[in-house]
Amino acid sequence: MHKPYEMIGGFEHGGILIIADHASNVVPDDIDLGIDDVLLSKHIAVDIGVKAVAELIVSQFTVSAIMATQSRLVVDLNRGEDDPSMIPDNSDGHIIMGNRISPQQRTERIERFHRPYHEKIEQILHDMQPCLILSLHSFTNILQDDPDVHRPWDIGILYGEHESTSKCAITLLQEYGLNVGDQLPYSGKLLNYTMDRHAETLNIPYFGVEMRQDLVVNQQDHERFAQILGRVCLKITKILA
Repeated sequence: MHKPYEMIGGFEHGGILIIADHASNVVPDDIDLGIDDVLLSKHIAVDIGVKAVAELIVSQFTVSAIMATQSRLVVDLNRGEDDPSMIPDNSDGHIIMGNRISPQQRTERIERFHRPYHEKIEQILHDMQPCLILSLHSFTNILQDDPDVHRPWDIGILYGEHESTSKCAITLLQEYGLNVGDQLPYSGKLLNYTMDRHAETLNIPYFGVEMRQDLVVNQQDHERFAQILGRVCLKITKILA
């Protein structure tokens, strides 16, 4: 049976936790999305670079991570259960015919993937009581359905109502020479379900990261971002202490 999450690291009490909602492009064998398999390597199916960067941060710093193990096209874990786009029937101009499903099938996907993932996060937060959460994502610099809009930032920082940790992260990331987007390429006040549910409500310091996907395509890129983000996390925990 497909488990909807993967956990890596020691999950030390009071430590740093990475949450990666879109780390995988896997589609379980019993689900047919009705799309060309080539699309599973694109941004519509997975946050490119996230899994590799998260694994490197965990291996090189005292950090733990929980990561999704199925594609965001199967179920978008960063959307609420009542959000129609949680199981998208189109994405960046591509029709996802296999997601035109019945209400019963939708409920089955929620119960199979969405609820267990978020229930596991709740359990981790209760047991671990992390000092900081890094919500790790990536974004495409050009959208197929809006090619005239260019997204030039190296990294974007997203947040909801609790913004102090994110503002600190922005300053630190700029010190590493990165072009940082504040609430870019979109607003964390609009697309922030997982952090709203788990970090904002429990008042846990966090910042949401969106790495530009064309900058995290190979091992060297992954190492670069892992080192920067790992160090920024450690610096933030010292500031918060």
